[in-house]
Amino acid sequence: MFRCFKYAMAAILGASLAGPAAAAEPEPGWPTRALSIIVPYSAGGATDILARKIAEGLTQELGKPVIVENRAGAGGILGTTVAANAKPDGYTLFFGQVSSHGIAPNLSLAAKYDPVKDFEPIVWIDSIPNILVVRKDLPVNSVDELIAYAKANPDKLNFASSGIGSSTHLSGEMFKAQTGVQMTHIPYPGSSGALMSVVSGQTDLMFDNMPSAYPQVTNGRVKALAVTTQKRSPLAPDVPTIAESTKSANLSKFEATAWFGLFAPAGTPKPIIQRINAAVNDMLKKPEMVKFIGDGGGIIEGGTPEDLAKHVNSELSKWKTVIEDAKLPKE
Repeated sequence: MFRCFKYAMAAILGASLAGPAAAAEPEPGWPTRALSIIVPYSAGGATDILARKIAEGLTQELGKPVIVENRAGAGGILGTTVAANAKPDGYTLFFGQVSSHGIAPNLSLAAKYDPVKDFEPIVWIDSIPNILVVRKDLPVNSVDELIAYAKANPDKLNFASSGIGSSTHLSGEMFKAQTGVQMTHIPYPGSSGALMSVVSGQTDLMFDNMPSAYPQVTNGRVKALAVTTQKRSPLAPDVPTIAESTKSANLSKFEATAWFGLFAPAGTPKPIIQRINAAVNDMLKKPEMVKFIGDGGGIIEGGTPEDLAKHVNSELSKWKTVIEDAKLPKE
């Protein structure tokens, strides 16, 4: 029996050791069939819409269909886990973002995957700023005025978010930590309800996603103080960045974005990674894509796989600090 067990273990070990080696070289003639991009959310959302645009471009570049596969569940963790465990043969890609590769691994016990070890970064696609909006009758018109008002009225301000652990929540927590102001967090089940609470005056402010909040700015229902990127958004070029809107040195590098990147399971052959990277970078230079991303408030990033890897590590570190400072439990 022991000999059978020993042979079985040897076979399992051999198979596990052979896996990465077998995936080291791409299949001859790759791609010879359709590819899929796993999106960890339902169809119709911002992540899904951008992923389908990228899939459309890759279909043209690679000469094979690239299909979006929606695997929603557990706040994106289900689809991310499926992608992490997919065969690394170049036929499964993953559309990652700030939650899957920045927030969830630091906040959720259900996130069993390793965002660094289980994925090959391919290309950073774009970043979409959050925008700091306040109720229209709040007597502030800049970030410095907001900080001064909050310090003169401790614990009187509250900020809305689309839920505990969301980027809209953690943007507010980071702002509190870096300015020393005290504000009460009011979570809502989704961005729409949270934003409407600022419009109606039930809450004072929100760090909302640009595409959903900016229409309320243009129609005068809320005031925009700043965007949360280091660069101004093409959608709102007249709205300053937080760094531009304050003299506070602590906020000079403030950045909180909804960003998107393309990944593959760890062990995917490097020639495939490089080919997809080149194809997406070419796509991001085309006027149609520049307009598509700009109209959604996005800032095109692009670059090398190493650029995306560096960004992921930075995001993991940043949000870990914010979550710890806010004393949010990992659940």
